[in-house]
Amino acid sequence: MAKFTTLESKFVSMGIDNIDTDQIIPARFLKTISKAGLGDQLFYDWRYEADGSPKADFILNQEASKSKAVLLAGDNFGCGSSREHAPWALTQYGFRAVISTSFADIFKGNSLKNGLLPIVVPKDIQDWLFANPDSTVKIDLASQTLTIADGRSVTFPVDPFMKHCLLEGVDELGYILQQGPAIEAFEAKRVGSLNTLA
Repeated sequence: MAKFTTLESKFVSMGIDNIDTDQIIPARFLKTISKAGLGDQLFYDWRYEADGSPKADFILNQEASKSKAVLLAGDNFGCGSSREHAPWALTQYGFRAVISTSFADIFKGNSLKNGLLPIVVPKDIQDWLFANPDSTVKIDLASQTLTIADGRSVTFPVDPFMKHCLLEGVDELGYILQQGPAIEAFEAKRVGSLNTLA
């Protein structure tokens, strides 16, 4: 997983409330355990015609969207069923962060575990961004701040452990593996103390 420290990017605007995980990645694509190709299936039913051809007017099919690493969404993004494939599809497309006024809890947790930063902002910040779709945002994870093009900065909440993992570029397993020497030292000491009792 790539480290997340700072990010400056334009954003893709998708001003729809209550986008659920089945809209993010339809259930028929959940059979895979690989992340490969999921970026092409992101928002599939909105993005493609019945014959599989791209809908020219859908925002992710426009060339300018492909260079943007931030998605600006409506309220309650990621609601619906729990599926880790939703943040997989978003990150495989190229998004590193999603901005909304609120996220479904399970989606938020799955995102943080997979290198996607969910950023909760006040409604006035979201409204300004929707009104200024060609602007740039700056994200600083260490200080937990989002700065918009008019100069305003807002802080956003992040679970401290998941923040550490994002800054280090490790998932939960990677974090445990980093503790290998300390675990081995503890076990050696524990076994030594058991031997002295025997």
